[in-house]
Amino acid sequence: MSVRTLRIGLCGLGTVGQGVWKHLTADRPELEARLGVKLELARGAVRNPKKRRSVRIPASKLTTDALAIARDPSIDIVCELVGGTDLAREITLEALRRGKVVVSANKALICAHGAEIFATAREHGGRFLFEASVAGGIPIIKALREGLVANRFPLIYGILNGTCNYILTQMEERDAPYTQVLGDAKRLGYAEADESLDVEGWDAAHKASVLAYLAHGVWVRPEQMIVEGIARITPADFKNANALGFGIKLLAVIWRDFETNELSVRVHPTLLPESHVVAKVNGVFNAISVQGDVVGTTLYIGRGAGQDATASAVISDIVDAVALLRRQKGEMIDGDFIETTARRQAPPRIAPPEHIEGRYYLRLTVEDKPGVLSAIAAVTARQHVSIASVIQSPAERAGAASLVLTTHRSNERALRNTIARLRRLRPVLEEPVLLRIAEFPE
Repeated sequence: MSVRTLRIGLCGLGTVGQGVWKHLTADRPELEARLGVKLELARGAVRNPKKRRSVRIPASKLTTDALAIARDPSIDIVCELVGGTDLAREITLEALRRGKVVVSANKALICAHGAEIFATAREHGGRFLFEASVAGGIPIIKALREGLVANRFPLIYGILNGTCNYILTQMEERDAPYTQVLGDAKRLGYAEADESLDVEGWDAAHKASVLAYLAHGVWVRPEQMIVEGIARITPADFKNANALGFGIKLLAVIWRDFETNELSVRVHPTLLPESHVVAKVNGVFNAISVQGDVVGTTLYIGRGAGQDATASAVISDIVDAVALLRRQKGEMIDGDFIETTARRQAPPRIAPPEHIEGRYYLRLTVEDKPGVLSAIAAVTARQHVSIASVIQSPAERAGAASLVLTTHRSNERALRNTIARLRRLRPVLEEPVLLRIAEFPE
């Protein structure tokens, strides 16, 4: 009996695409033996066919027309690795309309157009696989949709951006300012030339949107989230946090109250107890903690980005695509299954700010003179924000002091109102810095 040949097209041969091509070429004999098919790397779409690449690809296999790969009836599996959302959306929809399997590492695409993509796949019999879109080589998507399928998820949180984690780690270890460490990260290739997507929290927000969909069956847009970055954190914040027994991490937090059926998704710098295992995850590594109502807490740690880690996840989806095409794997991969499983009750509502509760760290640069602390305390008292501790130290600017307040439990609306009123106080010299204090189970 002849062995079936499945043809794979790669739209995009940047860092990840080259990694996929390299590892599929090297591992193809073993994969073919395990899967019972022949795998052919049929075409690769690039902007510039003459550009030097780290892998040798025959010129005859290159094209500048990515949509031609999506439309090619002889190609069974289309890997969308171009990035962005415009061309990536066209490629994905074109391939799905032809009943193909599409593999994507594009969290921004899924966040912006996930509902349309899954609807198109359902209508035309295509499949959309996206393990590489979140946390690189960590198989978190398979864990949520397959391994933990018996669970509901009250809490998912973790480090989803390796660039920010590297910067924060270096700031703490070297007692170095943000701008210096950011420059080092760019030189080492850990940060893009335009770092804003990473350091302002949007990359993590896109990934959190994907995880929220997998866990709860609804799309939460970044504008519905609290999204804050790391640019205003200073070495002094690490010293203050350490004095309080905390480290600082940029975390994505997906919380659902199943009694009120409210959901919040947020990304922000967070003070984590130094003893917490996620607080010990440093450098470019990611970590995701998943709390299930049946299994309890599970934790996933690994490289969240980079050529090999992301290529590993893409190839994992290619293997699943082969199984789908051979009818060896069921509906667990389809968007229909995710939505049906997640919606065991009515879709959750987005929680209003007053229902998102926790403790807070607030740093103020103020005039160094009598009466300032009492004026600040009067503002917090009017908003029913109770102060738990105060740390006062000299500020970098002359004639100023740094005040760090920690609060008892409060809520996002009360803190927003507090900060709005503190800005109006004449002794407050700079924009307040607000960080959340984690209260997660170990």
